[in-house]
Amino acid sequence: MNKRKRTKFVHEGRYVAEVDVELIEDETGWSPYLMPDDACRLDDVRAALKRGDVHAAAAQARIFEMRPVATQ
Repeated sequence: MNKRKRTKFVHEGRYVAEVDVELIEDETGWSPYLMPDDACRLDDVRAALKRGDVHAAAAQARIFEMRPVATQ
């Protein structure tokens, strides 16, 4: 079983969160997969962003605000 760190992105509304997680790789057909704590953290960050609680999401991830770019 190998573990490797990755960054997952959660997009909700005008915000994007970078969440650091560990992916587990093994010989099963389910590989790679997340540890349950990491999966819950992704869900918690998404729920916080969905309800507009940026401070709660920022406690577990790096938060970015997306803005439209004028082109012309």
